[in-house]
Amino acid sequence: MSLQSLNKQLHVHFHPDEHHFVDKAWEWIVHASEHHAVKRTDFLDPRQASILTSLAQRTSNISLRFDGGYEAAERKRAIIAPDYYASELDDIGIEVLSVLAGDGKFLSLTHGDFMGSVLGLGMKRDKIGDIHVLEMGCHCLVAAEISSYLQLHLQQVHRIKVKTEVIPLEQLQTGGASLVEMSLSVASLRLDGIVSDAFRLSRAKALLPIKAGKCRVNWKVEEDPSKLLKDGDIISLQGLGRFKVLEVQDLSKKGRIRVQIGRFM
Repeated sequence: MSLQSLNKQLHVHFHPDEHHFVDKAWEWIVHASEHHAVKRTDFLDPRQASILTSLAQRTSNISLRFDGGYEAAERKRAIIAPDYYASELDDIGIEVLSVLAGDGKFLSLTHGDFMGSVLGLGMKRDKIGDIHVLEMGCHCLVAAEISSYLQLHLQQVHRIKVKTEVIPLEQLQTGGASLVEMSLSVASLRLDGIVSDAFRLSRAKALLPIKAGKCRVNWKVEEDPSKLLKDGDIISLQGLGRFKVLEVQDLSKKGRIRVQIGRFM
């Protein structure tokens, strides 16, 4: 059976919201396997990278390389190529956009502020890698093909004037994710319960976006409100942000579970 003819059969293994990406990824793999094409992708989140890897394992004659600009990157570009192709010699196409201001006002800005300003210029999220908020600004990993445009047009972030410069990857400064820690006391580790407490929603209002496919656990759409969470899980709710389960602690005297989470800022 041709690789091409397997396409629709793949959908049964993935959430419907992922089918569009599955189709694109499978097309990249077919082109590399059957037509000896080389494809450099935009930035992929960890779930997309996992899907691409699982699809690539269905054939033995392609190579797959991921690179996010630094070792611990969350979002990465990929090169899909025939197995004989030396993809490690190719430029991954990532540059660092340095965004700085000299007045110290950046201390109040968040990851979301920088992201919003970049996307407000008409950029697609797929062209943006990890963003590192620093004391005087941020270092944003971006696709090389848009770096000059951003350098020219990004002039303010949340009404604060900025100066931008494209700098080499070797000058990248990384900062740990900014987390605001919260202690929760929950009856169980169910997704809906922890989401409602984390985002200060009623249980009913937490159920609606979960069942509508607007919640992701570890970057995968999760529609089951009874899913049990564990240490290290990262949960995002469309329009409200994301948080990480830092630690599931002991039971309280009243039999409730203490959970430490961190809201990404």
